[in-house]
Amino acid sequence: MCAHGKNLYNTIKMEIGKYSFGIGDRFGHQGKAQLSALLKAKETGIEIVPVWNKSNREHGIVGTSPADVKTEADESVKSLGWSGEYHVDADHINLSNVDPYIEHSDFFTIDVADYILEPADADKKNAFLQHNRKYIGELNIPGISKSYQITEELLTEIADKYLYATQKAAEIYRHISSIKGEGLFIPEVSMDEVADPQSPVELFFILGALAEEKLPLQTIAPKFTGRFNKGVDYEGDIQQFEKEFEEDLLLIDFAVKTFGLPGNLKLSVHSGSDKFSIYPVIGRLIKKYDKGIHVKTAGTTWLEEIIGLAAAEGEALELAKKVYRNAFERQEALCAPYAAVIDINPEALPSPGSVDGWSSDKFADTLRHIPGHPDYNSSFRQLIHVGYKVAAELGDEYYNKLEKYAGIIGQNVEENIFERHLKRLFDL
Repeated sequence: MCAHGKNLYNTIKMEIGKYSFGIGDRFGHQGKAQLSALLKAKETGIEIVPVWNKSNREHGIVGTSPADVKTEADESVKSLGWSGEYHVDADHINLSNVDPYIEHSDFFTIDVADYILEPADADKKNAFLQHNRKYIGELNIPGISKSYQITEELLTEIADKYLYATQKAAEIYRHISSIKGEGLFIPEVSMDEVADPQSPVELFFILGALAEEKLPLQTIAPKFTGRFNKGVDYEGDIQQFEKEFEEDLLLIDFAVKTFGLPGNLKLSVHSGSDKFSIYPVIGRLIKKYDKGIHVKTAGTTWLEEIIGLAAAEGEALELAKKVYRNAFERQEALCAPYAAVIDINPEALPSPGSVDGWSSDKFADTLRHIPGHPDYNSSFRQLIHVGYKVAAELGDEYYNKLEKYAGIIGQNVEENIFERHLKRLFDL
């Protein structure tokens, strides 16, 4: 039974589909190649909603705007005759930077990581504690074998850690809603870029607080155990991830029924590109419980551009080598903003001089993410992943090559998304 009287699902006028895939494109040239991969999935019977995403940081580095992402999405959809749903994500926004996105986006990733551990207003905290005292004792979530002991101390700890963050999420949602209209966009709350994962019981009370704020949440991105480094595979205990992911699925189902949250509320996996070892786990569990999923990717498409240039040989290969040389020489500055989500072994990085002598195949195979390939180098891949600023600074020198070698680059982009991502995730 809904604890809040009003079922928030009734406020939704725009509802995201069951399966969705965030397709980041830092330089705005691969929209059609990305969408063609989703069309191939559709031919197999799997409908996946494309969500073009680009963060505020990426816009600043590349020199683009939210309007550019909307244009790319619209043109790709029109060009390929895509007749299904699609969205444009204002990726990891907060009150300080959301306004330029409001006109051009209809999916908003509300990032509350910076607000976690900030103290909530005393009256708001007391109201939270009073409202949730009814859960003190043993909390049982259907499907989860263990029960959770809820105490006053635990509720206080959760309030001190997360309550202010949920209030800020609601404030941002209301700001967007005041301009776009209630229910006319997809709200996601992200709390993945933090040190510690949220336990199921913490997530339960977080969702309750968001429901109390009347935020009709459609996706939530929690922090999971393990490392979700950019552009490489998951590092961590896969069995522990499976346990957490399954518990979160069950918890969300329970929270939807308890708090009147939207029935299509689903988990969102951020830094989700290339997490090949956990894709079968995710796919099996969402099938088991008939649940949706949102997987957000970003720099993997930029990496496929460099792979495509390398594969094109000649001047294109030389440009790829130039990008690596510059990234190698500036690695400290390039890596600093991504320190929490990369793990580069400097000793594993080849010298630019040695890379200058590489063949087209050697460069591409070292960068391309094929686990077990003798040439694959995850440190090399991660450095180029964060080195897109180098390409942005090259300007027309880089963009002209993207256009000149669009065919081979597009093949690599499509193959990467369909063959290595979607096939694994949906067992196609």
